Amino acid sequence: MQTIEPAICRLKPIEARQISPEVRATLDKFHLGPVETSNFLRVLAKSLAAMRAYAEAEHALAGGQLTATQRKQIALAVAEINGSDYCLATHSKTAGDTNLSDADIQLARQASAADGKADAMLRFTQAVVLQRGEIKDDELCLVRQAGFTETEIIEIVANIALNIFTNYLAIISKTGADFPARPAAT
Repeated sequence: MQTIEPAICRLKPIEARQISPEVRATLDKFHLGPVETSNFLRVLAKSLAAMRAYAEAEHALAGGQLTATQRKQIALAVAEINGSDYCLATHSKTAGDTNLSDADIQLARQASAADGKADAMLRFTQAVVLQRGEIKDDELCLVRQAGFTETEIIEIVANIALNIFTNYLAIISKTGADFPARPAAT
């Protein structure tokens, strides 16, 4: 059996000229932006099925009951837990679009927030990720007591799952950063 050098085994971003019309149509349909500028999307573009699944999930969750700010806070917390430097850099860079301050970003990375409701959501997020869904009843009760409905709790879990996918793909592919890395959460 021939040994393959590890660097060759990594998933590599697709070249712009190799992007299929179907992938471009998916990006355009869901307003994901030009694939040429995102290393993550250029890796994802190698699978039309995965690209469509990601785009449809992202689009559907953006239209859900959680706010863009809440979704970004979840993304930051999950990326920190999973150690996805690429996703941390990307979500930190785009967090301003959801009016998160630098302090809010740092708190979210620690699964915390100054706002009590957001703090409960992020602590729940942390519990779900670290315990792989095997949360205690009191952890679920705390997020409900903070004012989250069953629909919102389901959307929190869906956002966690989508972010785990992006984190893992970025880590596996060693996706190169599109933005400078943010300092570690303190």
